Amino acid sequence: MISFIEARKMWLHVGLLSFGGPAGQIAMLHKEVIDQRQLISEKEFLSALNFCMLLPGPEAMQLATYIGWKLHGLKGGLVAGLLFVLPGAVTLYVLSALYVLFGKLPVVEALFWGVKSAVLVVVIEALLRVSKRALKGRLDYAIAGLAFVALFCFALPFPLVVAAAGLFGFFWLDRNKLQSLSSTPLPPTMDTLKRLGVWLVVWFSPLLLIVASFGRDHVYSQLAWFFSKLAIVTFGGAYAVLSYMGQDVVEAHHWLSAPQMMDGLGLAETTPGPLILVGQFVGFLAANKAQGDLLSGFVGGAIFLWMTFVPCFLWIFVGAPYVEYLQGNAQISQALAKITAAVVGVILNLSLWFGLHVLFGDVQRLQGLVPMWWPTLSGFDGAALVLAIVAGFALLRFHLGMVKTLALSATLGIVWKLALPHLIG
Repeated sequence: MISFIEARKMWLHVGLLSFGGPAGQIAMLHKEVIDQRQLISEKEFLSALNFCMLLPGPEAMQLATYIGWKLHGLKGGLVAGLLFVLPGAVTLYVLSALYVLFGKLPVVEALFWGVKSAVLVVVIEALLRVSKRALKGRLDYAIAGLAFVALFCFALPFPLVVAAAGLFGFFWLDRNKLQSLSSTPLPPTMDTLKRLGVWLVVWFSPLLLIVASFGRDHVYSQLAWFFSKLAIVTFGGAYAVLSYMGQDVVEAHHWLSAPQMMDGLGLAETTPGPLILVGQFVGFLAANKAQGDLLSGFVGGAIFLWMTFVPCFLWIFVGAPYVEYLQGNAQISQALAKITAAVVGVILNLSLWFGLHVLFGDVQRLQGLVPMWWPTLSGFDGAALVLAIVAGFALLRFHLGMVKTLALSATLGIVWKLALPHLIG
């Protein structure tokens, strides 16, 4: 156990370095909480990850919130969740304002291009570490493989894949393991209802206040309602909802153009924090477009942050007390064990998706019977591969550390993209 002050420093460190989407962020959490500090057991970490994978919203942020709650209660969960999001939110606020004022900035693109190459190494290392500890036998490997194929190759809905693994585990009973489990009592129902009521009021009060103050047709009201709905349907994390968000934002509401949406995704991918922070960019540009000033953009971004992340605290603080019950219940524990195996396949899918986007300029889903992700081979970025190899040696061979490796990669990215062309030219 660490003190609350030490925990705050740890969560700030995690928030500042939470690059790489869900795969990289889960890797960072595992390294900080398990490998370096042994704050919770591997079983508790995987059980919490399973639980968060079943919830709508960014699973890595919710996992951090759960671990913070586990360590220091309500204040620990709030600090962990907030510090996981705020560094990325502040960064994206600055980049959104610069984007509105100046358009794309080459130095920013070059810096984050270098960072992405380093994060790729972190993602691969974490995938190997988590799979080694989570997969216990041939059946688990088979489930992980099927989950990966279902998601990467056939684009099956994430909830369907997880539900199938859970149902299989629920009915495929290992009697020896069942005998070793003890039944854990359910938390008090009234406590659960009180927490649910409080967080529902916290979530929806600003929505009602915005509508009452500005009217239903105002851009602030539209954004608040849109992001509140999005918070409920984002099962499977940000990747699962990006197509839905992009289509609505571009085609239904006309808040952004398609190129602007892709620029926002690029910024969210390469800054710390959950990938769903692309919604902050959407809120900023939509409000700025409607109102014509930067202050409105900041309000639009704030509406996204509130309507998206307050529900994450609701899911965790209402549901977290039930995780131990789920672990202690024999059949549910078996189901969660198989979901753990499927989650490895999910992380592999996210890791490969991220890797393809680092190493290739264009990646699209193929149309047809097998709608798998496939890169445009002519867009292969050999420089990104070289930079990833350099980062791999720095991090794994010379143990340079995460911060120094990211700084090295960012510097090399700027040199490679901006300085080197001028020297050669």
